[in-house]
Amino acid sequence: MSHPGNDDKLSPWHAGEVHMQRCAGVADRMGVVGPRVIRRHLIDQHRLFFAELPFIVLGAVDGRGDVWATLRAGTPGFLHSPDPSLLRVEIGRDQTDPADSGMNDGDAIALLGIQLETRRRNRLNGIVRRNRSEAFEVLVQESFGNCPRFITPRNLEFTRDPSITRVGATVELPCLDGASVELILRADTFFVASYVDAERGRRVDVSHRGGRAGFVRIDVNTLTIPDYAGNMFFNTLGNFLANSRAGLVFVDWRSGDLLQMTGRVEVLTACSEGASFEGAERAWRFTPERIVRRADALPLRMSLPVSAVRELADTSS
Repeated sequence: MSHPGNDDKLSPWHAGEVHMQRCAGVADRMGVVGPRVIRRHLIDQHRLFFAELPFIVLGAVDGRGDVWATLRAGTPGFLHSPDPSLLRVEIGRDQTDPADSGMNDGDAIALLGIQLETRRRNRLNGIVRRNRSEAFEVLVQESFGNCPRFITPRNLEFTRDPSITRVGATVELPCLDGASVELILRADTFFVASYVDAERGRRVDVSHRGGRAGFVRIDVNTLTIPDYAGNMFFNTLGNFLANSRAGLVFVDWRSGDLLQMTGRVEVLTACSEGASFEGAERAWRFTPERIVRRADALPLRMSLPVSAVRELADTSS
């Protein structure tokens, strides 16, 4: 999205988002809703929310123009807002993370705060302010909430002090291998980063995608992802129409491994054509160009709460 600046009467949507909204028949409604819910500051509720989180999802663009999604963890409080226009992020550099090179002073960046146990999530897009390696600030350009749909609730535990540098191997893969395919096919959650270069500058976005395990389909080295009804903002698909670059990250919640990919996207059903996924309104296809697997990159392990385990058992019986 490209924010209108300080004039809340102007539309916050760029052409790709407007096109998707028109195809869905909601452009007029979103033209009214957008300026009301997309802010250039953090409301108090969101400032408190970010301070509670043990991890953050980030989207960043490297020097080659490739966009990456990643997760970084810290002791709750590592995210805090000294004033409504800023979010301070107390994490150091990590040269093994391909997204890290897009977190320099002046870079556009996207953040998604998501609390899996409560299914709350809030988005923040802005500009990095960095004068030292141990932390940076994000100058807020867009801040807004998201609905909790398609988020699988999980409990969370640290396996080590998040300030300790990890020791797992980092491997760049020429294509998806068996372990990567297995992770993707059993995933019920992943995160996707995208961006546009608009008149008002670069805007990066990172968002959550979820469904029943196996909702992502794989054909050799290409992923096909359903797009279900959501908040009708169309931030991700709108960005895809303007810029086909995308970055995906899948998390192995049992080991803390991250599978990060950057590549190109094709929106398969930009308007009203039916998608070949039950309940989906459209779909998109992702072909990775670079694939990085980082072992034990996330010092967190998550498990399904008892209520969710019972629910899955009931649906499978």
